[in-house]
Amino acid sequence: MLPSDSPEPGRWKTSRVEHMRPVMDSFTDPKIRRIVVKSSAQVSKTECLLNVVGRFVMLDPCPILIVQPTLSDAEDFSKTRLGKMIQDSKALTPLFYEKARQHDPNQTILSKFFKGGRVLLCGSNSPSGLASRPIRILLCDEVDRYIPTKEGDAVDLAAKRTSNFFNSKIALFSTPTTEGISRIDAEYMFGTQEEWNHQCPNCGEWHTLKVENMIADYVEHKDAAGNKSVVVRSVKWRCPDCGLEFTEAQIKSTAQKYIALNPSATENGIRSFWVNGFSSAWLKWTDIMREWLEAQGDSTRESVVVNTRFGLSYQSIKKVVEESDLTERVEAYDGEIPDGVLCLTCGVDVQANRLAYQIVGFGANMEIWSIQYNELYGKPTEKSVWRKLDGALERAYKFKDGRTIKISRTFIDSGFATNEVYNYCKGTSRFPIKGLGSVGIPLIHKYTRLEDKGILLTILGVNDGKAQVFSRLEQMHFGRDDTLSRNFDRNYFKQLCSEHRVIKRLGGQLAEVYEKINRDARNEALDTLVYALAALYSLIGNGKPDKFFQKCFDNLRGEPKKITPVKAKIKQRTIDLWS
Repeated sequence: MLPSDSPEPGRWKTSRVEHMRPVMDSFTDPKIRRIVVKSSAQVSKTECLLNVVGRFVMLDPCPILIVQPTLSDAEDFSKTRLGKMIQDSKALTPLFYEKARQHDPNQTILSKFFKGGRVLLCGSNSPSGLASRPIRILLCDEVDRYIPTKEGDAVDLAAKRTSNFFNSKIALFSTPTTEGISRIDAEYMFGTQEEWNHQCPNCGEWHTLKVENMIADYVEHKDAAGNKSVVVRSVKWRCPDCGLEFTEAQIKSTAQKYIALNPSATENGIRSFWVNGFSSAWLKWTDIMREWLEAQGDSTRESVVVNTRFGLSYQSIKKVVEESDLTERVEAYDGEIPDGVLCLTCGVDVQANRLAYQIVGFGANMEIWSIQYNELYGKPTEKSVWRKLDGALERAYKFKDGRTIKISRTFIDSGFATNEVYNYCKGTSRFPIKGLGSVGIPLIHKYTRLEDKGILLTILGVNDGKAQVFSRLEQMHFGRDDTLSRNFDRNYFKQLCSEHRVIKRLGGQLAEVYEKINRDARNEALDTLVYALAALYSLIGNGKPDKFFQKCFDNLRGEPKKITPVKAKIKQRTIDLWS
């Protein structure tokens, strides 16, 4: 039974999501031992997992393990998904709650006993939960977000617990992430590679619905602050074989089925499935295409759409950006700050004999201008070098028309001269940060309040930050010295390109990390740019970037200004996924 906060509360109907019927049938096929589901979001992947749990609890009791990316994810899943299913499905409730009524101390959020078995939950970052007690049904959710550990790969550790059962099942569910390191991509290729296909109403050929065959009729607007919005009036699918176009209603009512590209994988007991958002009962094509069109040019937003709507891994760096290419793109700004900049942040790196800082401007649609890079020589234990930094951080920077803007937030690395950094930041709009090189954590990882120091320390995932910087380099602006000494010279670009992406196996998993090309190379230009980007994200918080930049736009002009869409022409074209 689906809870009241579901899109369609009440009794589960597999007929609404026929693409999940073969997946669930695989769990009762004695020839299949491993099931892989690569999908977009909102295709009932989680409900499929819960149905599997309910089926074995009621009809074939056995020990079950559910692995989530983190321990907190496991606790949240237990409370908001598994617990609700147990409560709302009256056939399951007494099987679990008889134990609960007995006040069994083992009946917890992460351990739920039922008649004949037990459901255990753990995070991929908790090896102890993966390496104890035999289990028969292993359900690994969102495997592409699993965190590598020193003990080894989380899936492999958990899979070893199934070896005592001849009839065990191992299932991996996930939306894919980054091309080349996506675990679900690799697992999918080992299986039957079954793609969910729709039959063309005209020629009868079978096809997977892909964005490159979608024809969007849309209107694009830009508001006064430069934010882009798209209104999609209609979307049609064009058959690659006959060329005729069909509406969403026509295609979703046509015959559908999985077609296996590697059917012989059943001999190894592996079935793998792929389905994307265009086949979802709850996602509208117009909404998917609006998200995709609005994300164009912003790699961070593009990757979200590619992963969660198209069900594909995203190629985070389409080509290597060379130092010489960037040097040739230095441009003249009008004034100290070019028009379009709505917010300034700064990143500071602390070395033994100098402070390196970079001031960065951000505008609508995440357009980025590097304003100034500089190095202030002096030991960070001496107050004189911090006073020099004050001069850069506290002054107002001018636009061509005379308006001014100040730096909204500064992030300062506290890995060196920690106490000096803390003292400098206390009670200001400057914040100390600490970078972690761990994989799988976001740029803004977490905030830690140091009560004894009276400051807020921000923990950054620098690998994610560098990935974002490199993916945006081709669209960034760098200013030529004119009214301000900007220092975007060969030394700067050499530092900016001092690292490259490396695919490594960490904790048994492939991971994307960034390493220096030359061990002795300096990289302060890259680090300070990462810190400045993180400072912006901390200002945006959980809000939407367009609303944040609209507020900045209003503040620059001294009063709120009502945004009116500019006149736009209707565009109709085929959208190429990689255009």
